[in-house]
Amino acid sequence: MKRALIITAVFFTMVIVAFAFAGTKGKMDLKVGDEIYACNCGEKCPCNTMSRNPGNCTCGSPMVKAKVMKVEEGKASLKSESWDKERSFKTVGKYTCDCGPDCKCETISQNPGKCTCGAEMKKL
Repeated sequence: MKRALIITAVFFTMVIVAFAFAGTKGKMDLKVGDEIYACNCGEKCPCNTMSRNPGNCTCGSPMVKAKVMKVEEGKASLKSESWDKERSFKTVGKYTCDCGPDCKCETISQNPGKCTCGAEMKKL
């Protein structure tokens, strides 16, 4: 009887944890060779916005298409045709798009604002 109670408790704990993390956004999973859109302001811009869609970053500037050159823990090196060299972007945002489960923009940023699909970013 005691064993059945423990198994039941573990099962419900796992279900609760799964629901808590279901749909958690804020991390952009990238692979070398992926093409995404990134803030074009320069390395000193604090927004570090990236998205799967074209549009403006949270600092208001148009984003540029960039290719993922290298992926490390918590960051990715991107290269755009308009940049002289690769730029490093954080792959975990402080803000993420709040457009719902059907939206595929996956916009993340270090600053609040609007994502590329027009929805407000939410703080994580």
